[in-house]
Amino acid sequence: MKKLFYFVSPLFAVFLLAGCGASDSASGSEENKLQVTTTIAQIADAAEQIGGEHVEVESLMGPGIDPHLYKATQSDMQKLQDADVILYNGLHLEGQMLEVFENMQDKTPAVAIGENIDGSGLLTDAEDNTLSDPHIWFDVAIWKDAIGSITDTFIEEDPDNKADYEKNETAYLKELDELKAYAEEQLASIPEEQRVLITAHDAFQYFGEAYDMEVMGLQGLSTDSEFGLADIQRLVDTLTERKIGAVFVESSVSEKSINAVIDGAKEAGHEVEIGGELYSDAMGEEGTEEGTYIGMYRHNVDTIVDALK
Repeated sequence: MKKLFYFVSPLFAVFLLAGCGASDSASGSEENKLQVTTTIAQIADAAEQIGGEHVEVESLMGPGIDPHLYKATQSDMQKLQDADVILYNGLHLEGQMLEVFENMQDKTPAVAIGENIDGSGLLTDAEDNTLSDPHIWFDVAIWKDAIGSITDTFIEEDPDNKADYEKNETAYLKELDELKAYAEEQLASIPEEQRVLITAHDAFQYFGEAYDMEVMGLQGLSTDSEFGLADIQRLVDTLTERKIGAVFVESSVSEKSINAVIDGAKEAGHEVEIGGELYSDAMGEEGTEEGTYIGMYRHNVDTIVDALK
């Protein structure tokens, strides 16, 4: 069953009267389109694909932004207030925003799309099996399930355009199937012994499960987790013993941590290079291929294949 959560920020209390008038005016100017606010850009892209001409979508977190550490600003509160629909990942991805969600009261429908899927496909945190891995967009099949919540929510809020939402979803899901087939074909070209993906934090486990790759991260599921010398040595040992020549940086994570692994491998007599930059928790710049979910995903696949093949 789909779960809806409703909330409104206490910060809105200082301008409720003015805010109501502003919201009505904004709605009129957008020709009654659904005003949709999302946390991460991956969700925003799916919302635009499914909503089409009937929605106006804005993401709070842009390129290079780490959702694990992100804290809502007062301007974010205004965007949430103005929204007709709020979409977020859930599964503790937006960890610093949990207090915001908890402090909100009934007003705007908000959907945690990662918490509305078939839980049998969810992976758990290796250090705490009570927590699910939130990086579900890296398994296309699971992501397809998750974005079904977007279609359901749009239809509930705007039933007059149900046929368009369903048509758009069908077309988008076909594109995602083609993306998955592309990824499978390309990644299968990497020699089995070289299918080891090492990154700054543990964001790619769903990717590894989907394409039979071993995935290792210096930090845990969240970039808020700590790492020490033992974690660095673990990766250095893997690189040197298996003669792996590349590790990867992430667009939303500092290179400092992964550089420690490269330096450690060099001291052990094994040269390792940065195989390229991957998009993990954030997508690329708006208006670029990497600024879309499909473009981001293809970029990651091509970068990994070029470095490890």
